[in-house]
Amino acid sequence: MTPAARNVPALLQGLREGEFTGTVRVSGSPGGMIHLRDGLVGAIETPGAPSATSVLLTPGRIDDAAWLAACAAEPDADRLGAYLVSAGLIGAAELEVVCTAAVFDAAFAMTLSPVGGWETGEREPTLLTTPGVEPRHLTEETTRRMTSLTGSGRTPGELARLRPRLTKNEGSVGAVAGVPGAGAPLAPRGDAWLPRRYRDLLGGVNGRRTPRDLAFALGRGLYPVLLDLIRLEALGLVLWEAGAATGDRPSTAPRVTPGSPAATGPAPAAGPLPRRRPGGASPAPDRGEKGAT
Repeated sequence: MTPAARNVPALLQGLREGEFTGTVRVSGSPGGMIHLRDGLVGAIETPGAPSATSVLLTPGRIDDAAWLAACAAEPDADRLGAYLVSAGLIGAAELEVVCTAAVFDAAFAMTLSPVGGWETGEREPTLLTTPGVEPRHLTEETTRRMTSLTGSGRTPGELARLRPRLTKNEGSVGAVAGVPGAGAPLAPRGDAWLPRRYRDLLGGVNGRRTPRDLAFALGRGLYPVLLDLIRLEALGLVLWEAGAATGDRPSTAPRVTPGSPAATGPAPAAGPLPRRRPGGASPAPDRGEKGAT
């Protein structure tokens, strides 16, 4: 029996108490899948933010050939992380950082838009952070991130939909690898040059890409990309615009290598704070009612 809950954080807390293992599919925009193991959040997959797989593959932390070989050697994605470490493809500490950061970033991305509901189901194997994140900690950190972005005069959801462009007062250097069609400013501040992450980010800014597009293109989290864009705006290097998408707008779909555990089809849309009408518990699978965040 799945516990009755008025929103996803309350649902996750109830599932934590019941040590639930399975998947919560959250509908809406962008939506996603929350993977739980013994009540802890092991992974969240959403079209709204790069997954741990994307963060590992896009910047080349693990190359495609090695990734495909690992997936073939360990078909159960729940155990893939341990295999990657044992094969020497990544250190245990680095993998834990990447997977945990992806959980928090996906939870943040899912909160940016209204949601529809949820449905609980069986375990779906995926690359996990172990042992997992406490639901209460996840909710508290998501709230902190939302609050940290409200000082700009725009809501976090509005910021995520804007399309930053370069200002006209900076020098241009070559585009960042994998993000064609844009030059990256390399502007000094005093005697110091901009950090590499700023230069890489500026290399993808062209007035058409949203922060979400930039996060996927660079294999970085959506939240840190938003923070860096705000800092670059303060430095006078970017301007935020709400221009319409053009025909060559990059896809926001995660980068998925064939045969990887993430190649299981698109995640449904939504955010982690749907509300339900009051009522008793319903047997699994449990469907959340559409409501406000």
